[in-house]
Amino acid sequence: MKTLIEILLVSTKLGLTSFGGPIAHLGYFHEEYVRRRKWLDEKSYADLVALCQFLPGPASSQVGIGVGVMRGGVIGGILAFIGFTAPSAVALILLALFLKGMEINDAGWIHGLKIVAVAVVAQAILGMAQKLTPNKPTKAIALAAIVTVLLWQTAYSQIAIILLSAVVGLLIFKNHENDLEAANAQFPISRSFAMICLAIFFGLLIVLPLLRGVVSSSGLALFDSFYRSGALVFGGGHVVLPLLEREFVPTGWLSKEEFLAGYGAAQAVPGPLFTFAAYIGAVINGWKGGVVATIAIFLPAFLLVFGTLPFWNSLRRSPRIKGALTGVNAAVVGILIAAFYTPIWTSSIHAPQDFAFAAVLFSMLAYWKLPPWIVVVAGIVVGSII
Repeated sequence: MKTLIEILLVSTKLGLTSFGGPIAHLGYFHEEYVRRRKWLDEKSYADLVALCQFLPGPASSQVGIGVGVMRGGVIGGILAFIGFTAPSAVALILLALFLKGMEINDAGWIHGLKIVAVAVVAQAILGMAQKLTPNKPTKAIALAAIVTVLLWQTAYSQIAIILLSAVVGLLIFKNHENDLEAANAQFPISRSFAMICLAIFFGLLIVLPLLRGVVSSSGLALFDSFYRSGALVFGGGHVVLPLLEREFVPTGWLSKEEFLAGYGAAQAVPGPLFTFAAYIGAVINGWKGGVVATIAIFLPAFLLVFGTLPFWNSLRRSPRIKGALTGVNAAVVGILIAAFYTPIWTSSIHAPQDFAFAAVLFSMLAYWKLPPWIVVVAGIVVGSII
């Protein structure tokens, strides 16, 4: 019990102080879990990070869950998740309840938050493109993803792109050198439990859309949309943006203004960016919707971490799997660039002063390395003025 309480307290401290996105979160985790508390060694942490970057979903949250599992079993993983996620989820639910019923379409500070979203996603694109599209084949995959998403705007286009890119990557990069060191980290989860988790993951992915078509339930539809978004997104929080936008804005569940305002505000809170789902759920159905949305979008992360930990040592040595992931990551860059154009750019940049302000905010993030919350505050203040 003492170990579980310690996991909850330490992860809550990280949830209250971890600003800066998933890469920064991994740095905070390393400092706290590896260097200070020595809950796991460098090699085990590197193994865990490699696994979570391989899986779809929120990488930093999955690493936190994995550390909790290694320290305190399945319950430890759940507590580590709650501590790291609850602060930002609660903050965004409260924001959604505050904005509900307000006329925000013409509010200057909301427009400022939308321009913050332009700067944040531009920075994410720059960093991801440099890392994930280093050569002509990966750039070609990204370009194909951009063209397809912009010309074929359906709920299934991004899923199809990810699957096709995995196949292309497997064929093109099947002899990809495995640049990960061989290691044999031990995870306290049985293979039988892992198989059950994987069965539930794929079962829900298939059954939820079918039930949604048969049963008329807004709660089920909400859960299905968030679950699929959490299950099919590669590349972390910024990439979930286009999936969530396609699910909720065209259907009229919330407006573009509400969507982008919440996304901009999500940069100001610590913890995982996936808690943006809590904001969307709360806008749609109050605090209960926020709780359902948070559970639904993070559930795939739990099932995948629990389901793959025992098999990771063998999976990570497969050049074919590494090649498929290379293709998927390149497509993710293209999907994010398409989302940068619409809805982000088209809904936010209307005049030269908007572009000038976005350039300043981008420089604050990318070149001056200011904390994201400072950029958000600047967006709110200047947006209110201009």
